[in-house]
Amino acid sequence: MNDAPIDALLTRMGSLLAPMREHNDQRQYFLAVYLRTTVAVKEDLARGGFVDAEWTERWDVVFADLYLDALEAWNETGDAPGPWAIAFGAANTGPRVPPLRHLLLGMNAHINYDLPQALIDVIADDEFQDEGLIERRSIDHAHIDEILANRVPAEDRLLKQVEQPGDRTVLDAMLTPFNRAGTRRFLKEARAKVWRNAKALSLARRRSADELVARIDELGALSAARVADLRRPGQVILRLSRSGFGVLLPGA
Repeated sequence: MNDAPIDALLTRMGSLLAPMREHNDQRQYFLAVYLRTTVAVKEDLARGGFVDAEWTERWDVVFADLYLDALEAWNETGDAPGPWAIAFGAANTGPRVPPLRHLLLGMNAHINYDLPQALIDVIADDEFQDEGLIERRSIDHAHIDEILANRVPAEDRLLKQVEQPGDRTVLDAMLTPFNRAGTRRFLKEARAKVWRNAKALSLARRRSADELVARIDELGALSAARVADLRRPGQVILRLSRSGFGVLLPGA
């Protein structure tokens, strides 16, 4: 009997995470959180927590594969698309980057760059014109975000176990978005921009393959700039509060 798509995804995640843990690769922090969140999504799929479980599972796998493909490309060549090169490049070289910062870099790259691409992969161009269908997809998207927000207290405890003294300043501890309310706020803001970007990519795809590639490249540049900004030293939470978590394509 073949594994369900999400089971195969979890196996792939585990196979990539194991050598990271063995070699203390700092990229493990994002992948470990992602794997545990995917387990939570699987459990909610089994409980019937989504409007369209089959679509949600397919979308979840497509979305995760974009990140995992970038991770494997980096492992093989030292290069990765869009913002992933910056996020991966922050690990294991130069001044130490705290685990929470690695998590924020990964989340930002994955949501801003990969998520609009995943949506147009599982939503046809004509379906973007179907308001009822898009509403159902949006409900399932919001439910995924709620699962992530509900995972935050447990994930925060696990992150603190691998942090070193000074990783979180007093101000970081006061302003961190890594709590339920903060995570919901950042995800809601990013979600609205993701859907606008996905619709812009769908419009580009209807026009031509070249225009779609150009718009994805544009999205990659915007996403990379945001990840680079989050990588800079200083109060990343204040910068997020000022500039927001998401990015928006011109005209989207």
